Amino acid sequence: MTLDEFRQGLDPGLLAAVDTLREIILAADGNLTESIKWNAPSFAKDGADRITLGLERRGGVRLVLHRGAKVQNAEGFTFADPEGLARWSAPDRGIAVFADKAAVEHQRQALLDLCRRWLALG
Repeated sequence: MTLDEFRQGLDPGLLAAVDTLREIILAADGNLTESIKWNAPSFAKDGADRITLGLERRGGVRLVLHRGAKVQNAEGFTFADPEGLARWSAPDRGIAVFADKAAVEHQRQALLDLCRRWLALG
């Protein structure tokens, strides 16, 4: 599946939210590679997957901050999310869900900051 094929399959409201999140993520780091992985847009830095978008079953878009496809040793790993944008199932796996583009726009600056700091971890 290509990015265009993924986008074509979305209803306009969901497409707007996905595209806004993609814009924010790409603005966070100029060295990202975007591809479709796990049936959704995924963003890699230096070959390592770091952020992936997904569609929620009940509607909305999910942004997942992670350190790759394989579980990493998170002992001693810390990351601050002062805005509380994500739900952290592990110290190195955060998930934020947005109902629509308006919800993304409402958190735009905080999301940009969160993604910048996440991607700077290397």
